[in-house]
This record gives sequence, structure tokens and C-alpha cells, in this order.
Amino acid sequence: MPAKARTDRNAATRERILEAAERLFAEHGVHEVSNRQVAEAADQGNTAVVGYHFGTKADLVRAIVRRHSEAVERTREQMVARVEGPGYRSDDLRDWLDCLVRPTIDHLATLGTPSWYARFGAQVMTDPVLREILVDEHLSSPFLLRILDGLHACLPSLPPAVFRERGDIARHLLVHVPVERERALAAGEPTTRETWEDTATGLVDVLVGVWLAPVTPTPPTTTG
Repeated sequence: MPAKARTDRNAATRERILEAAERLFAEHGVHEVSNRQVAEAADQGNTAVVGYHFGTKADLVRAIVRRHSEAVERTREQMVARVEGPGYRSDDLRDWLDCLVRPTIDHLATLGTPSWYARFGAQVMTDPVLREILVDEHLSSPFLLRILDGLHACLPSLPPAVFRERGDIARHLLVHVPVERERALAAGEPTTRETWEDTATGLVDVLVGVWLAPVTPTPPTTTG
């Protein structure tokens, strides 16, 4: 077989494996799915093909994340350039939250129905080791780091414990709001918002409220 034909066939095989693994991991959880099941779902007769192309399951998870990250990163770059450009205030919390929320949700909108990437990400986040892969891949984005810096510069001064608590709440919302919409669309069920764009708007509204909510003073501890 000519070298180009072999390269094209390998690329097509890798793509089928990635598609199958993303769907199965999203539906069943990463550790509940074997390489054999991925190979069969990708229509590959050789059940060793997954390990041949991707190595470990962690390597496969990383490859799935990278399969989507380029498109998300392009949108981040465009949004950061706009927020830091003429006519925008770089201290506007909502603008930076838009930059945080919309790139991924805009990408999910391009995937059609059904899609699995939001649910795949939620499954990965439940495993401490695999979660580090997702976090490392995200934090390798210079534009995401710029967004986080811009966002933090806009936030009110909060007690450290409250800041951590609201950060945890924000992360849960960023993961699970897209999951619920993706799941409902796949099942043909009603969705809270009509479009992915509206979903992003609603999520930004909620995150503004999370970060700017008043802080109830903790009553002093009494002894005696």
C-alpha cells in the first residue's frame, strides 16, 4: 500500500476510534468501557487497535480533549482580542465571563445532535487522575489563562473561603449546565433554553450572580 494511502487509512481509523470512545465514555464512564468495546464500536476487527494508536486510556482521553480544543481556542482568542480592544472596558465582569463560557458552548453548538463532548467532560471530571489531564490541557491555553486573569481582576474582594466556595460553584455550573442541555437534546426532551447561545447567556447571568452575591457575615463563635 502506498505511504499516503496508509497514512490516510490510519488517520481515518484514529478518527473512528476517537468518535466511538467519546460516545462510550460519555454514556457509560471512562472506566466502564474497555478497549475491546471501543474497537468494536469503531468497526475495527482488531481489538488491539486502540492501544496501538493511542497507548493508555489516559492517552486516549487526552486525544479526545485535543480533538476539540483547537476550535475552542480559536474562539477564545477572538473574544479576548475583542474585550481588550477599543470600545470595551477590560474591567467588565460580564465580558470576561462571556469569554469563559461561550467558546466551549459555541463549539458544542457546532457538533450537532446528538453530541457527547459535554457528557464526556463530566465523566472525566469524576476521576481524580483523568481530571488532571483535562485541567492540564485547559490551563495550557494562554487565552484561557488571560481570561482567568481578567476575570479575577474584576471580582470583588471576598474572604478566601468564600472565594474558593464560589469558584467551586462556578466550576460545577460550567460543567453541568451544558451536560443537561446535551443530554436533553440527545433524548429528544424539552430544554430550558431554545438555543445553545441562549444557554450561554443564561449561564453568564447566573455566574454574575454567583460572584456578586452578598456575603452573609459569619456570627462570632461564643465560648462558655
